[in-house]
Amino acid sequence: MQQSASPSATSQTASGPLTGIRIVEFAGIGPGPFGAMLLADMGAEVITLVRAGQKPQGAAARGRKIVEVDLKNKDSVAGVMTLLDQADALIEGYRPGVMERLGLGPDVVLSRNPKLVYGRMTGWGQTGPLAQAAGHDINYISITGALAAIGPAERPVPPLNLVGDFGGGSLYLVVGLLAALLEAKRSGKGQVVDVAMCDGAASLITMFFDMTAAGRWKETRESNMLDGGAHFYGTYECKDGHFVSIGSIEPQFYALLRELAGLTDAQYDGQMDPKNWPELKQKLVAVFKSKTRDEWCKLMEGTDVCFAPVLTMSEATKHPHMVAREVFIQNNGHTQPAPAPRFMRTPSTVRAPVKTDLAGVAKEWGGH
Repeated sequence: MQQSASPSATSQTASGPLTGIRIVEFAGIGPGPFGAMLLADMGAEVITLVRAGQKPQGAAARGRKIVEVDLKNKDSVAGVMTLLDQADALIEGYRPGVMERLGLGPDVVLSRNPKLVYGRMTGWGQTGPLAQAAGHDINYISITGALAAIGPAERPVPPLNLVGDFGGGSLYLVVGLLAALLEAKRSGKGQVVDVAMCDGAASLITMFFDMTAAGRWKETRESNMLDGGAHFYGTYECKDGHFVSIGSIEPQFYALLRELAGLTDAQYDGQMDPKNWPELKQKLVAVFKSKTRDEWCKLMEGTDVCFAPVLTMSEATKHPHMVAREVFIQNNGHTQPAPAPRFMRTPSTVRAPVKTDLAGVAKEWGGH
């Protein structure tokens, strides 16, 4: 089978399965720009509207055409509206009601361009008692049940902003926009896509709601198989202060862990008995501290133990597997993750942001 192509870090020519799709992004922070980056990586032409002097957000700005606009100026708004007449989709991340006050709300825009997909990215959503409140990732995942389940027994720990902003926000924005674009191609009608980080984060923990319903999940941190409670699924410090991770859930993987780590104590036979877990975790703490991380890697990495070293970001860029797959690239002198996923026939590309103006974009889009 033909292998999927590695992404380019230098091409300024759009490539990818979304080539030909035109998206207007009203510049925001966090999940909106990251979602737009994913779409641009996959070939979409993304025009990002920024305030005068506003700088693009690092890697998240790649692949864009940057246009400075004053949305308080009626002439600028009229120019943006003309642009939206030719667009396939719109992304905005303002509080509910802001776009309407600017004269760019869904009713107005969709009346002019009925095929437009109107993506709205917020933390709390367009409706509900918290819709107008300020918040950040940590707050949006707090009310879903996700944050309460993450961290040691003593307290919840924020999982960076992966669960709310990027998992529950950006990825659901991209999925929602693509689904609506597919439907619009069939029906000829666009629609509003209301993306809320609290909705997406709640969706991400569907499996744990299922496990709770089946009586296989306790709402106490470090008391379950996947939250650090089990001795065979977690992280351990090594002799040199570095850490490794194991996920030896299946019996054959657990048996291999026991073989390679020399776990001969009969107590390890009770793998799935939660009563054994606290004591066995303490025993494994001592076992893993007997060797350095490199020594454990030499013994277990690449086996069916389900093992990996816990790497820092700088270490991850040098790991042989990540290097072989070109997971990280150099772009404008900086190391960045490459586009994902990979496409066999229409590979993604990484393009630098380019400044332009409304008139230039309108001229390019005039024949759309």
